[in-house]
Amino acid sequence: MTYAITQTCCADATCVAVCPVNCIHPTPQERAFGSTEMLYVDPRACIDCGACADACPVDAVVPVDQLTGPQRAYADINAAYFADAPAPERPDGSPNFHVWDRPTFDRNLPADFRPLRVAVVGTGPAGMYTAQDLLLHTDAEVTLVDRLPVAGGLVRFGVAPDHPATKKIGDTFARFHAHPRVRMLLGLEVGEHVSAEELAAHHDAVVYAVGASADRRLGIPGEDLAGSVSATTFVAWYNAHPDVAPDAVDLSAERVVVVGNGNVALDVARILVTDPERLAGTDIADHALRALRDAAVREVVVLGRRGPQDAACTRSELLALTHLPGVDLVVDDHDPRIAGAIEAAGPQETAAVLRTVRREKVDWSQAPGAGRRIVLRFHSAPTEIVAGDEASVRAVRVTGGSGDTLVPAASVLRAIGYRGTPVPGLPFDEATGTVPHDAGRVTGLPGTYVVGWIKRGSSGGIGANRACAAETVSSLLADAVAGVLTEPAHPARSFARLARRRVPRLVDARGMAAIDRAERLRGEPDGRPRKKLGTVAELVTASRRKATR
Repeated sequence: MTYAITQTCCADATCVAVCPVNCIHPTPQERAFGSTEMLYVDPRACIDCGACADACPVDAVVPVDQLTGPQRAYADINAAYFADAPAPERPDGSPNFHVWDRPTFDRNLPADFRPLRVAVVGTGPAGMYTAQDLLLHTDAEVTLVDRLPVAGGLVRFGVAPDHPATKKIGDTFARFHAHPRVRMLLGLEVGEHVSAEELAAHHDAVVYAVGASADRRLGIPGEDLAGSVSATTFVAWYNAHPDVAPDAVDLSAERVVVVGNGNVALDVARILVTDPERLAGTDIADHALRALRDAAVREVVVLGRRGPQDAACTRSELLALTHLPGVDLVVDDHDPRIAGAIEAAGPQETAAVLRTVRREKVDWSQAPGAGRRIVLRFHSAPTEIVAGDEASVRAVRVTGGSGDTLVPAASVLRAIGYRGTPVPGLPFDEATGTVPHDAGRVTGLPGTYVVGWIKRGSSGGIGANRACAAETVSSLLADAVAGVLTEPAHPARSFARLARRRVPRLVDARGMAAIDRAERLRGEPDGRPRKKLGTVAELVTASRRKATR
């Protein structure tokens, strides 16, 4: 028996570090690391020790003989990655154990390296990987700052509710909330409650991990009509983000058009047509679950500007659509290039997943049928969102190899990517939606750093932030050694006092634990992992409650 890595892989690479026979690739030292959609176990080298499964923070590593349903395909997917690779065994047939080199030490680091005070702004994966690096490898004191009164960032507000295994990385991060060298200040917004200059004056270094919270625009007529909503808003809505009202999304349309075919577009499409009762056991927002139960949606059309060979989604996410219970998946065969691209795709290419998917020329003059389905339409660039009565969406005009087509729909979700927004007090590149930097060092601001999507743009999943954080922390420590960092102008506890004067009801680590406890208790009666609190007031109130058991 061997192990296989499945769809929920976060590419964190913790499994690589614990594997005794070097059978998980690509490793962080290999060129392909970060460019593949997941990591893979070589079945020829795996010795069935289970170390990788024990270490995996998202439960993505499973024994092959325990794979069920759609997961069975991952045995072949893992093996296919190594199809053209040389045999991993040594000439004598023994396992390919790691070769340990003689230890080396950086003698440039002084023996009495003084402890640093570092503020990390943002508690999503990028911020928490940064904090983890600092806490595990230095004596730094870390101040965790977030504008919301609850920690989690992308893990809490960006991961689809039907991917609970992916969310488990949050439990790994949460263990650092109560670390003795961590001070948590949630509900504090830089630029609103404190300035970047005040934050810098109280710390040796500040790392901004604020993500990319805005959506990219289509730039076509009708984009702002009623019924045209960004995927950013939709994802935040079903994840109970305090910034999005419960009534922000209208699900009264029978057909919804999703523009874009990346993983977020597929998440959106999948949630819209999944049986709500399957979502009832997740942490989806209560208001979203109610709305989906009453929704009229029966068909979701996913538009891709280019062909299936250029689909922006990962193979694993597309594969999941083919196994969605009670939902038909169809490829609109309106362009002769589509079939050719699917049949020509290599076994590891995303388009190859579509070989088993029915292809048909969809008649858009017909209303959606009685069942639920997702239609993948490639070579279709939207040129206009057409208005109907009362300035609301009536249809989407698309152009492609088959000419112009009008796809009737009363709702459009734009899922063409996230974009960073300016951070008060920091330089900003409008073209890229990022903060200009050199290996994480913010241009022109010594002691100020960036990590995650605000650093590199909205690319890469949760695990990609680990390597990104390692680079930024390396730059920060190199600057500390070089004497570039300015010592704080104020005592260690003065920033927390300043913050509480500005925002009296800040949430600390104890308050975060109370929120977590309250949400889990709310979910227990219905067999749900948690019922999220969706407003700032609810979160702050819950943070003040004492444990009752």
